[in-house]
Amino acid sequence: MLKINNINLTFNIGSINQKEALKNVSVEFKPGDFTTIIGGNGAGKSTLLNVIAGVYVPNSGEILIDGKNITKLPDYKRAVYFGRVFQDPLMGTAANMLIEENLSMAYRRGKKRSLKWGISSKERELYVSRLTDLGLGLEGRLKTKVGFLSGGQRQALTLVMASLVQPKVLLLDEHTAALDPKTAATVLNLTESIINKYKLTSIMVTHNMRDAINYGNRIIMMHEGRIILDISGQDKKNLHVADLLKMFERASGDEFADDSVLTSL
Repeated sequence: MLKINNINLTFNIGSINQKEALKNVSVEFKPGDFTTIIGGNGAGKSTLLNVIAGVYVPNSGEILIDGKNITKLPDYKRAVYFGRVFQDPLMGTAANMLIEENLSMAYRRGKKRSLKWGISSKERELYVSRLTDLGLGLEGRLKTKVGFLSGGQRQALTLVMASLVQPKVLLLDEHTAALDPKTAATVLNLTESIINKYKLTSIMVTHNMRDAINYGNRIIMMHEGRIILDISGQDKKNLHVADLLKMFERASGDEFADDSVLTSL
């Protein structure tokens, strides 16, 4: 479904701040894959997601979705293919708009715009159904401004919005990192439930090794802009954090020294 071929991306070329962010990255994501991506700071995790989403244009290489080359396609034109949930709960929603208005914008993603803005009763039934699945009571608050919701509620709403018109690929960029542990666990469980229910192809960047191991059917580890580990199937099911650390050290020739990851173990 999604194919990344020999992607290279260098920031600030020719300056003292030049940095190779991605180096010859090649990877395929099959339909229904729920892949978690782990790595230390500067490993290239979020940069890879941004390249897929069209925020950054690579210096070389190509990105294919269903065989179509979208490498040069701008991010707003890629919206028809991707749903995305960001780390900051404030980024995925419009605070001054109602819950149902936010959902309506998501529902119309990738569709031709018209002068008709009204939300039909059939649409509203869909919104109620999808919000009911969250179990957070939001289905009875369609007329509430999103700015009155908690961070966890907003992130859960963003998750519904990102998957409302089922995308080719759901991109999750450390979407629980800004939440407290209890709320993060709730949002992760909701994430897994939505992905499984709608059989979404999903890529989740996380700084938490336990979450990377516990969720999804595949785990990718990045280091210094490269993919150094790609584990799936029974190998992933049998994986423990200690095993993953040892595998990282063998593959990279270095110790895993990112405090933000190690303190989450």
